[in-house]
This record gives sequence, C-alpha cells and structure tokens, in this order.
Amino acid sequence: MKKTLALFFPALFFTFSSLAQRTATLPELTIKTLQGHEINTKTLENQGKPFAISFWATWCRPCLQELNAIDEIYHEWQDYGFKLIAVSIDDTRTRANVLPMVKGRGWEYEFYLDENGDFRRAMGVGNVPHTFILNGKGEVVYQHTSFSDGMEWEMFDVLIELLEDDE
Repeated sequence: MKKTLALFFPALFFTFSSLAQRTATLPELTIKTLQGHEINTKTLENQGKPFAISFWATWCRPCLQELNAIDEIYHEWQDYGFKLIAVSIDDTRTRANVLPMVKGRGWEYEFYLDENGDFRRAMGVGNVPHTFILNGKGEVVYQHTSFSDGMEWEMFDVLIELLEDDE
C-alpha cells in the first residue's frame, strides 16, 4: 500500500502542475459573442484587475446555481472592479437556449460561446462548471470544478486577496 501511495502522489502532483503550466495564461483562440461576433481569447481581460472565467452550459444545474449565486453578490464584485466572463460550452442542440436564458435570468456578465470546444479543451475543462480566477496580468491563479453554496464568497475572497497583492 505504501508503495502504491508513494507512486500515486508524485504522479498526481505532476498531473496538476502540468495542467497549471498549460493554462497559466489564456490561449489564443477564437470564440464568439452571443451576437455572433468573433473575438480572440487573448483579449479577455479586466483592465489590470482580477477576474473570473466560468465555463458553463444551459443543461448543467450546478452551473446555473453558480451563476445565480454570483449574480446575488455581483454588485459587490463590481464595487471592487471585478467581473465574470461566462463561456458557454453548449453544442448545436442546446446553443439556441443560451441567449434566452441569459436574458431571462437578467445576468449581467460578459457571455461568449465556445462553439467548437477549442477554448474548453485548451483550458483543460472536462466537466462544468469549471471556473478560473485570473490575476490582473491574465494569469490563472485559482480554479475549481463543480459548485456548492458559499463558493461564490470563496471566489470573492480570492479576488480581494489578488487585488490587495497588486497594491
């Protein structure tokens, strides 16, 4: 058993550190706005302030919980200059549901479509929700998958800490 653990933990560390190195900054890929305009993912930023990117889908209940929970405290995020960029991974069958859902829920985030899944794959996203927090330099410093109540405040705390680190 000890030999198995001794082999497992270094392999686990290597896997996570490789992922972190691969997604240390945003890749240069094309995604679309909800109006169909193409943008380069390298241009996603927040004027030198920390921000979050959440990969989500209309059919994903935890994704909707996360976006709704952040929405409840989003005014506090905005008071500090933080923003959320929500990237839908919906495919051709469910993509038409994105805009009506966004409008119907009144979410005020920046929304984009990852139509071919290139951005999702480049960021190492397997399951949604998968949320990344980037510092003011555009470097990934935190990430989590899934969602449970209170995680919106954990993300807020990470953003605050990053803002304080920059001062």
